[in-house]
This record gives sequence, C-alpha cells and structure tokens, in this order.
Amino acid sequence: MEAYIDSFLEFLRSERRASPHTVNAYAVDLRQFAQYLQRSGRAEPHLWDASLWEGFIYYLRRRALSESSIARKLSAARAFLNYLYRRGILTEEPPDALETPRPHRALPETLTVNEVRRLLLQPPLDTPHGLRDRTMLETMYTTGMRVSELLGLRTGDLNLADALVHVQGKRGRERLLPLPETTVYWIQRYLSDARPKLVNPKRPCDALFLNDHGAPLSRIAFWSKIKAYALAAGITKNISPHTLRHSFAVHLLNGGADLRAVQELLGHSDIATTQIYTQVSLERLREVYRKTHPRG
Repeated sequence: MEAYIDSFLEFLRSERRASPHTVNAYAVDLRQFAQYLQRSGRAEPHLWDASLWEGFIYYLRRRALSESSIARKLSAARAFLNYLYRRGILTEEPPDALETPRPHRALPETLTVNEVRRLLLQPPLDTPHGLRDRTMLETMYTTGMRVSELLGLRTGDLNLADALVHVQGKRGRERLLPLPETTVYWIQRYLSDARPKLVNPKRPCDALFLNDHGAPLSRIAFWSKIKAYALAAGITKNISPHTLRHSFAVHLLNGGADLRAVQELLGHSDIATTQIYTQVSLERLREVYRKTHPRG
C-alpha cells in the first residue's frame, strides 16, 4: 500500500503538476485511509464493497473530524482507488460512492475598505523590511493573488512598462494580471530602495520578495507580519494573508464587477468557487438593511 500511495503522489507531482502543499495533504489523507483498511481488516481489494466508504466515514467521525475534513479525505481515497484501477493495479472498478458529508462552506473573512486602508498604513517606510511589506500587502490586495503566487513571484514576472505581472497559479495554470498605478509605484520603489539591501551577493536569488538572508520570504513569515500589522491597525478579525484575496474579490463585486471577470482575476477554474463571494456581498447587504431600515 505504501508503494501504491507513493506512486500516486508521484503521479500528482509529475502529471497533474500539483503543488507541494496539495501533495502533502493527499499523503496525510491516504496514510489515514491505509490505516483504516488495515485496522478494519479490509487490506485486500476483494473486500472493498459499497460498505467501504460507510466504514471509512464512521472511522473518521470517531476521531471527531469536521465534516469538511471527512469529505476531503473521502475524495482523496476515491481518487487514489480510481488511479489504481486506471493503472490496472485493481482489476475491478472501485465501489460507487455513497452520499457523503456536504461540508458547510463558511463565508470567508473579509476586511472593509477602511480596514484595508488602515492595514496598508502600518508597515514603516523607512526600513527595507517595511517597504517590502507595504509592497506585498499592496500587491496582494490590488491583484487578488494567492499568497503562494505572491511569494512565488520572480523579478522576471514583472512587466512594469505595461503594468502587468505574470502569475504561476495552481496546477501550472498561468495568467496575466493588470497592475494599478499605485501598485506599480510601490513595486518600483521597493525594487530601487529596498530589495538591493536585502540581496545576498554570495547567493543571488531572483525571487521578488526576499528575507534578511536574501532568500524568498516564507509563508509563515508573511503570515506573522500580517497578524502584527492587523493588531497595530486595531483590526480584531482573525485574518490571514488570504483575507486580502477574499477582500479583493468582495470589493470588486460590491463595486459592480462581473462575476466572470472576477473568476479570471482570481484564477478559479470553476465559477462555482467564485460564487461564494456573492454570498458574502449578499450577507453584507442584509446586515446593512437590518441596521438601517426601520423595519429591519
């Protein structure tokens, strides 16, 4: 089973071009699936009937996992078995799925326009780190990039003359994003006044955003900085780097942007993923109505 799981993970890496984060998540889920098969006496494929999934759900629920986590682990296990069948390792098609838990999709946390302004004002502009952080916050909010896309930017991805940035998205999907004048200004200022002071001459690196050692800034470091800046700005919401991406989408929709355009900007392959932001907009409208209308 371990060899089969390793083979599937390599398939995700090489053929599906899945990110390291996605591959690691599959690895965790599938090893838990393998444990279930072993402990339930279902290690042999001829024992995998329709009750396989029901037993796995029960096994996961006994571990007090959320419905969304259970749904993800079931999806990983099914993808794995289908892979084994397509490769001829399984001679019989995997059992059909029973109805599985539908995870509750919590509405993403977003910032108001005023909160974003306050957040952007927090990094000190008299240090290379502060100038870098301001540029990162500005770029993420005005483009809606994923944090992995932002931290993966290379200097060669920038086309400031045409106010464009090339983004490498999930599963190798690429897109060009427009940069507003303010973002071009901050990137130019960072490139001229801050990045040269962060470069390590002994270890040249073409990553756009660098840490103190001249290496790419990590996700954890960026997350901790956003937390600190939010606290300084008096923002009590539990935010993360992704909050700026959520805010970007909601603010566009609130301003009348077309849903398809927002989908393209966010790099979503399925518009259903983008539609959750329309729910956020609707919830906000309802809240305004409740607070302001006499009959609310």
